[in-house]
Amino acid sequence: MTDLFEHPALRQAESPPPSRSRSSASRRAKAKRRRRRRQRTAVVMVVVLGLVGAGGYLLWDRLGDLAGDLPFLGSQAEDYPGPGGEPVQVVIPEGATGGQMATVLAEADVVASAEAFTQAFGENPAAAGIQPGTYQLLSQMKASDAVAALVKNEKVQTDVTIPEGYTVEQIVDRVASVTPITREELEAALDKPKKIGLPKSADGDAEGWLFPKTYSVQPGDGAVDLLSAMVKQTKTELQDAGVPESDWESTLIEASLVEREGKHDEDRPKIARAIENRLDSDMPLQIDASVAYGLGISGTELTRDDTRDPENPYNTYVHEGLPPGPIANPGAASIEATAAPADGDWLFWVTVNLESGETKFASTFGEHQQNVEELRAWEEENGY
Repeated sequence: MTDLFEHPALRQAESPPPSRSRSSASRRAKAKRRRRRRQRTAVVMVVVLGLVGAGGYLLWDRLGDLAGDLPFLGSQAEDYPGPGGEPVQVVIPEGATGGQMATVLAEADVVASAEAFTQAFGENPAAAGIQPGTYQLLSQMKASDAVAALVKNEKVQTDVTIPEGYTVEQIVDRVASVTPITREELEAALDKPKKIGLPKSADGDAEGWLFPKTYSVQPGDGAVDLLSAMVKQTKTELQDAGVPESDWESTLIEASLVEREGKHDEDRPKIARAIENRLDSDMPLQIDASVAYGLGISGTELTRDDTRDPENPYNTYVHEGLPPGPIANPGAASIEATAAPADGDWLFWVTVNLESGETKFASTFGEHQQNVEELRAWEEENGY
């Protein structure tokens, strides 16, 4: 059989190889053409990327944080397999984007990475409905499970405790710091006294009417709900103490003085009686806490000039009778003490031990001066 292919030796004989110079020139020409093609491609890529970059910047500038909510196409973000470990409470801030939520959850170790949550957020159509508030999730959850849990909007009940003697300003600070209710929402509600249940005698001022105790803020509760509950509780306490509605405001004014002056509940009925005795005797009350309230300072900042200032309507050194309004929000013990003072002829009281709160009462100025000397001796001994 004859071979179908020519023998290599015959091909070489019939087609002699090109010379070295022609071969080198050909290779140089091909290389030059390749370089030109690469240069043209690079120029085109630079132009395209520049256009994309400029457009991308404008788009990013317009969309802002929304861009953080889009899934990272084609990337494999670090994620936990789930289902999760220990319970973790997280707070979703007002107006948070998916990217901001991702940061909160990643820092709390609820999800393995912000990227994993952001991807899961973008893939869940209901994620845009997640509400601000406190949620109980689990540590090390799968990101998609975390999104699904937040989508349910089953927020955790928050308890907020208001101590006796807090002012409205202090109450606003406390509520805003531990609940999803903001300071702005609280102040807006306080500007609508009828909506929160304040009686006409309060003259639109909630001071004294926000009863101090622990309140449970349920999911969905707002500022009006919480403040209304506080006012309602104050009315209940006044009714339970047998105070007629016509005396509610004056009782709260006196009770607020008792609250700020008394250190122990057993002393409060005596302080209430001493206040009543002074009022009956047309004596100025001379209560530092009231003067300080009117100036917006603490009692420790008071000066002698402050107690002589007639411009301060809460200055009980120069103005006889009760101050124009409560100076704090009194608790049940102070309201009860004011409604039913102890029997006695006391006109003076002074705390003689600032650590234990021991308070002594006197019927005469001479007795009172002896008690004041006892306080001075205690202060000197204890470096006050």
